[in-house]
Amino acid sequence: MSHRWTRSTALLAATVLVATALVGTAAARVDAGGAASKSVAVAFIYPKTGGLAAFGQEELDGFQAGLAYTSGKCGGYTIKPTYIDDATDPATAINAFKNEVGQGVKIVAGTGSSGIALQLGPLAAQNNVLYISGAAAADAITGLNRNTFRAGRQTLQDVLDAANIFPPKSTGKKIVVFAEDTAFGAGNVAAVQAVFGGRGVTVSKILSPFGAADLTPYAQQLKNSNADAAFVAWANTTNAAAMWQSLEQQGVSKQMTIVTGLANRASYDAIGPLVQGVTLLSHYVYTAPHNAVNAYLIKWMAKNRHAVPDLFTPDGFVTAQMICRALAKGGTNTSKQISALEGWQFLAPKGKQRIRPQDHAMLQPMFQVQLVPGAGGHFAVKVVKTVSPGNVQPPVTPFK
Repeated sequence: MSHRWTRSTALLAATVLVATALVGTAAARVDAGGAASKSVAVAFIYPKTGGLAAFGQEELDGFQAGLAYTSGKCGGYTIKPTYIDDATDPATAINAFKNEVGQGVKIVAGTGSSGIALQLGPLAAQNNVLYISGAAAADAITGLNRNTFRAGRQTLQDVLDAANIFPPKSTGKKIVVFAEDTAFGAGNVAAVQAVFGGRGVTVSKILSPFGAADLTPYAQQLKNSNADAAFVAWANTTNAAAMWQSLEQQGVSKQMTIVTGLANRASYDAIGPLVQGVTLLSHYVYTAPHNAVNAYLIKWMAKNRHAVPDLFTPDGFVTAQMICRALAKGGTNTSKQISALEGWQFLAPKGKQRIRPQDHAMLQPMFQVQLVPGAGGHFAVKVVKTVSPGNVQPPVTPFK
């Protein structure tokens, strides 16, 4: 009896030792790989629906491509995203932000709306979380607070790019900013005033309601303005084609110079007839940059989306790069993540970019392009020039 008990006890003890060894081995693998024990939740809030849905899809595509590119390079951490549709609506985005932060999420990214980003930024500071706005262009996002960063360009960089194409003396004495009555539209008015105003150029504005169905009255106002140039800044993809058609019907391009930025690929055929021979400012076209990161993005899009990158695809990609950097150098400490991003210079799809530490401006190259007739009656992009980051560098706006 005693012998049998001793033997059973020995077997049990051996089993416990083996099990303990196996557990220890498993734990070591987890710690070494970092995947299971260091998964970090990220809330990606973007306009899946609403007036900016097309841009939202581009941003999402880029973000997922960036996740694939940075996989295994984030200091042992893996990014676990939750995708939330803000429907291009501030209240929806704010509720989503608060809900995610309430559940312990410390990194929030996304949105293509300037109005939304300007409301999420202060919440990031109040809750001490890291917030990276995506394609939102409002200049006020720069310098908003130390918790808020941007992945894309800002409006002043657009306008400085335009000023390289159309020096103030060449535009005539009167420029009208033709835009929507939104934070993005207001930002363009302010930026054009800052760059062109005061140099013998009078800047005025014609703003239409966001998503307006009938844009003819506004096109007529522009036609009757006797302006020398129109700076057109449009975000809403649902009525962009109608806006350009209204300008064409009113013969606006025959009366004044059109100064504008190249929007996403779906707009090429609508804008093409109005800007023949005119150089356009460009945030990004996939054929302009020549570097390994852009090549990766193009290849990923071809394989996973059967498409080419569009206007805001690199903004989503850069968002993933920034989150990976924050985790690799700062771990899960928000203050250390912020420090890791400030002053960071890196290779993005557009080329070399740098986060200015004084205000988190994203210094980056811009481009100049033309729309030219292509195959099948469609318009294609001709890249004219790459503008270095230093030539489109916005003034420093220190944190408030």
